[in-house]
Amino acid sequence: MQDDGDSTIGDDRNEGAEWADQILERARARSTGQPLPEQDPPSAEPAPTEPADAAVEPIIEETPVEAVADIPPRRPVLPTVEDPSPGEASAQPAEPDEFEPFAEAYARPGAESLAAEAAVFGSPEPLPPHLAVESTPPDDDLKIPGRAAGTARGVLEWVGVVLGALVVALLVKQFLFAAYYIPSPSMEPTLTDGDRIIVNKLSYRLHEVNRGDVVVFSRPPDQPEGIKDLIKRVIALPGETIEVVDGRVYVDGGLLLEPYLAVRDGTSGFPLPPGCLDAAGSISRCTVPDGHVFLMGDNRPNSKDSRIFGPVPESDIVGRAFLRVWPVGDLGRL
Repeated sequence: MQDDGDSTIGDDRNEGAEWADQILERARARSTGQPLPEQDPPSAEPAPTEPADAAVEPIIEETPVEAVADIPPRRPVLPTVEDPSPGEASAQPAEPDEFEPFAEAYARPGAESLAAEAAVFGSPEPLPPHLAVESTPPDDDLKIPGRAAGTARGVLEWVGVVLGALVVALLVKQFLFAAYYIPSPSMEPTLTDGDRIIVNKLSYRLHEVNRGDVVVFSRPPDQPEGIKDLIKRVIALPGETIEVVDGRVYVDGGLLLEPYLAVRDGTSGFPLPPGCLDAAGSISRCTVPDGHVFLMGDNRPNSKDSRIFGPVPESDIVGRAFLRVWPVGDLGRL
């Protein structure tokens, strides 16, 4: 019974050794690139048995040195910078010129990049004309204008800005606002000689003329030439009757309160001016016709107004003075 057990163990070891030899042979063939050996089918006959006392030795075959030298390396040798030893050959670093076309190809966008890649990798067909890269670019490739062109363009831009500003200013002055200069003391103490005001030309297109408004109007035709526009205050409206009694103004029989006057009882009487609806020979009395207003200056002793040239048509009113802008210290609404 002891001998049978030893024979069985020996057979198993021999069979394992044969399989190990086959695996080594297949690995050696893969590494050398040789065709793989065909695997023998398992035999039905039992393997010869060896004596039980036979020593089992490991089956190891050594590969000849010549075969190892013929095996190509599995991986390429990486380039190194330093030589490990003077006596041994080492891989040299790649020349910089080998990578310069790649850097140039990726540094240039568009058609230049395509042309550079074609020069590096080769192109079976020539590039289209619109993708071809000239060896020497033309001088005007960047299309940068010269100094003269830049100066001319800047001048044209400034001319356009100035003309646009002038057009806007003219439109505003014609239809919205206008600045006026006070040349006389007829509106003191409200406005003095040398003041500058802003007149709103749009006001009376939105609402009617109001009593107490300071208005700018065109000079009446029968007045001496010299000043185109005059400035006065509205005292009586269309259809109202104005009368001066004892230096005070009455409108339709009621006393007009005038806090803007420097002297309360300083309004002088007047003979019947032209344009009034009163009977001839009336003194210090005027009935304003429709579509007209009666105007007076705040400096009553020194003002030529409707007491002389009569009521003024509303159509002759330029606009309402609403803001004094000069002197700066007197800036404010009127």
